[in-house]
Amino acid sequence: VQLQASGGGLVQAGDSLRLSCAASARPFSAYGVGWFRQAPGKEREFVGAVARGGSGTLYADSVKGRFTISRDNAKNTVYLQMNSLRPEDTAVYYCHTTRGGNDFWGQGTQVTVSS
Repeated sequence: VQLQASGGGLVQAGDSLRLSCAASARPFSAYGVGWFRQAPGKEREFVGAVARGGSGTLYADSVKGRFTISRDNAKNTVYLQMNSLRPEDTAVYYCHTTRGGNDFWGQGTQVTVSS
């Protein structure tokens, strides 16, 4: 399984950004996908996840109400829509999935939010 995250960039506080995670997994609908982030000097933390088939989502309290995860199974892509961005959202964002007990990570995309 290969994952490729994209869409990061430099934005100002209050702006929006949409990240994409393209997956090589087949069938893509069988995979739950999560988003994580890692800020400089901090541990990687959970941001949110979407269940396989898109039947449900889960978010960290820090992003709840601001971030939305969706998926397009026809495009093998999961999205992370980030609104009302804050400087503390600055991090490298990674998408993740599991299969057969193995973890698969995308390469990460940098999001920088200036105040």
